[in-house]
Amino acid sequence: MDRREFVQRATATTAALGLAPYARPGRKEAQSSRVVVDGLDTSLINEGFLELLETGGVDCVHKSMGEPAYYGMIYAFLAHHRDVIVPAFTVKEIREAKSQGKRSIIFGAQHANLLEAMMPKDVSGTYGQLVAGLKLYYDLGQRFQGICYNVANVFGGGCLDPRVPLTRAGHRLVEEVHKIRMILDVAGHTGEQTSLDALEMSTGVPVICTHTNSAALNPNARATTDRVLEAIAWTGGEVGITSISDFQMRNPANYQSQGKTSPQATLDVHLKQYDYMKKRIGIDHIALGPDFVWGWGEALNHRAENSLTFPPDALSDGPAVTTKDYENISKLPNLIAGLRSRGWSEPDLDKLLGANWLRVYEKVWGA
Repeated sequence: MDRREFVQRATATTAALGLAPYARPGRKEAQSSRVVVDGLDTSLINEGFLELLETGGVDCVHKSMGEPAYYGMIYAFLAHHRDVIVPAFTVKEIREAKSQGKRSIIFGAQHANLLEAMMPKDVSGTYGQLVAGLKLYYDLGQRFQGICYNVANVFGGGCLDPRVPLTRAGHRLVEEVHKIRMILDVAGHTGEQTSLDALEMSTGVPVICTHTNSAALNPNARATTDRVLEAIAWTGGEVGITSISDFQMRNPANYQSQGKTSPQATLDVHLKQYDYMKKRIGIDHIALGPDFVWGWGEALNHRAENSLTFPPDALSDGPAVTTKDYENISKLPNLIAGLRSRGWSEPDLDKLLGANWLRVYEKVWGA
């Protein structure tokens, strides 16, 4: 089932159930010319999340997605709330939504494990099946594609396997992602060498990392080295900065003394991420990628002893924790105020809060 059929069925379901569109109206007019983009969010999409977007002043959110059935649920929700939020597949549609007083949502995948699962594990596996899988997700609306999720897959190495290179299948994945005009998402969950290999073969195409932190500030496995950050900037791409507390506070040298749970990162600790990356790779190459997990609660109750993807030196036990005073997207004004207090100019904030993302989106997707 492709995206159009999902939308048609979702709309029909809404009508059949007698559901009226979401009663709370969208913004009557754009409050400013600045388009604010939440560059990666894994929060639950429901009416409460719409309230958070409104409070935070966000115009567009990149929602991290999963298997095809999840798209069906999201499109049904969007059909029911079409006066408030709409799917977007181009920068033009993002801007049009804002001009109409609505918010927009765009879709991506943090890794290629679902594509790998579609490929048979015997000699019948073909590149054609990889291409078909990418097209399926593109037709559903996906516009971002990652490679690995912390551990190695058929395409390359995850952040826990930093020396594993991009494989032959991974080279083909990168080629096809660029051909279909999705945005390639490396680093963060993908390992250093695999990321560098993918960046090296992406000449002329901006590549991004939707959500990470600086390994120079805290050497957590999920943080990214300066070498990779600089290579992303060299492509003309962007690095989204995440609010996940442990990636800023927990590392192999201190996790045993901190115990099963690390201290929550303060807003001041988090703001240093922006200052550092701005100095290291430039204001034109950093953006919001908070990776908020609002709404999941105990469903993300981590236990390191049972985890193959997040060992105890990388992630605390218990529910996922984000930065204090920047726990979800409604708290974005706190981040903005903090950056202003550190001397960030309005042109700098324009770039960080959305213009940088939109530049890359338009470069890859077209106008």
